[in-house]
Amino acid sequence: MSESNAGPNDGPNAELYAGFEQGPIRPPSEARSFLLRVTRNCPWNRCTFCPVYKQEKFSIRPVAHIKQDIDAVHEHVRTLQRLLKPNEIQNKKIKNQVAIHDAVRNLPPAELPAFQAALHWLTTGGLKSVFLQDANSLAIKPHHLLEVLRYLQEKFPQIERITSYARSQSIVRLKRDDLVALMEAGLTRLHVGMESGSDVILARVQKGATQELHIRAGCLVKDAGIELSEYYMPGLGGRELARENAIQSATVLNTIDPDYIRLRSLAIPAGIPLYQEFRDGQFVKCNEVEVQEEILLFLENLDGIHSLVRSDHILNLLPEVQGRLPDDREKMTSVLRGFLTLQPKDQRLFQVGRRMGLFGRLRDLDDKNRRTVAEHNCHQLGINADNCDQILDDLMRRFV
Repeated sequence: MSESNAGPNDGPNAELYAGFEQGPIRPPSEARSFLLRVTRNCPWNRCTFCPVYKQEKFSIRPVAHIKQDIDAVHEHVRTLQRLLKPNEIQNKKIKNQVAIHDAVRNLPPAELPAFQAALHWLTTGGLKSVFLQDANSLAIKPHHLLEVLRYLQEKFPQIERITSYARSQSIVRLKRDDLVALMEAGLTRLHVGMESGSDVILARVQKGATQELHIRAGCLVKDAGIELSEYYMPGLGGRELARENAIQSATVLNTIDPDYIRLRSLAIPAGIPLYQEFRDGQFVKCNEVEVQEEILLFLENLDGIHSLVRSDHILNLLPEVQGRLPDDREKMTSVLRGFLTLQPKDQRLFQVGRRMGLFGRLRDLDDKNRRTVAEHNCHQLGINADNCDQILDDLMRRFV
């Protein structure tokens, strides 16, 4: 194998290819993308609020193996394009189920994951977008990632978007020219878990970053021409540091002006380090009303930027809190104020209905049928002012 094709695990003790791989997570915005695993797990893996990858070892997949995954999906896409009519693909309604069933039945079991990935990508995403997994694809050497990007474009020239998670620490280790080269090779967007802009909170949750580091990384990405999606985690400072979390996070984002700001409200499932602190009373969790107050303060402190705010995760209570700054600020804050001015009984009703999938938006409270079902569920659960927060925490853990 030539040096240009050498992966991180090539050599006498090279890792053997074990078949097509996909990791466990992706952003909600990448639901229709081809999930291409470049690295496994997380190179940091110390964040006290994160339930993913714990006890798992980080590793970098050889470039040759990544290419084999791309080849496998490419081959299955070609097969599916022969089996399905163009209108079936465009309308996402597969009529030729018999042909699909026969194709699956004749596949060796080891090839089934790649076939399923190809079928999903072709029929839901139209071969338009790719998400590089797992938690930090920029952990690999830039020339290796360039090789992967160019090979993807060669095999699927119709791709319009390639995105990845990245840590601020990994971004600042790269030269601007490296980031520009990645952009020119097709890397469209990076998703960065800022979580908080407060140095105190970042240290407490062992994020491995500082406010200054987040700012440097975000500005580097923007300067290189790559779209930037920054994640803010309301509630991460607990009740004690809720105000600091909102204001300091806004400070960071006002400096960066990212393309996207994505809200990810804190949940504390059992088994993560933060849960132990929560259980022992060292971390006092904000209830959902307090989280909405924090988000309102956060939005009020965003200034001079033109980011798209997205509330695209099931953990967020109010998904309609989204829009473009500054024009949609009043629309977003009015939703939050609308919830915060509800009577406590109606606030509890909406929270329970939202967590049970009955309500999608605040105005759903006005739907008599949905409201009746939510009231019945509250009665069945015995929800009142004293136990509401505990029951809601239990419901939210289902989504983590």
